[in-house]
Amino acid sequence: MLEMKPEGLSSARPRPRSPNIQNYRPQLTSVLSIANRITALVSTVAMVVFVAWLIAAELSPRSYDAMYAAAMSPIGRALLVIATFAFFLHLCGSMRHLVWDSVRGFELGAIYISGWVAIVASVVLTAAAWVTGLLLKG
Repeated sequence: MLEMKPEGLSSARPRPRSPNIQNYRPQLTSVLSIANRITALVSTVAMVVFVAWLIAAELSPRSYDAMYAAAMSPIGRALLVIATFAFFLHLCGSMRHLVWDSVRGFELGAIYISGWVAIVASVVLTAAAWVTGLLLKG
């Protein structure tokens, strides 16, 4: 069977696939959609580590101390801050989706406003959680 080519298309260069990364500029909506999936994964991993910490506390003081030392190291603290931010960003994104489930907020302006509100709220909630935790620690 003969394959017909539309006029003007050259077989020398293949057509770009969609979305063409060279021409595609990420938008807030796509970045938040990807971030929502990543934060779900980060939060899940953080919960597994939290369960490991609880098991370590049950096993012995020595294993608890090892987990505590890992968590209080500079890398451990950085990972805790990242996990806290991921939790709050996923929470705020989920509340955004909950509003959409009520068939509200689909106007383009509202979508961008709610996206930025979710980001700012996540930063504020993360900072508030850490400041509160450090103040309570004494």
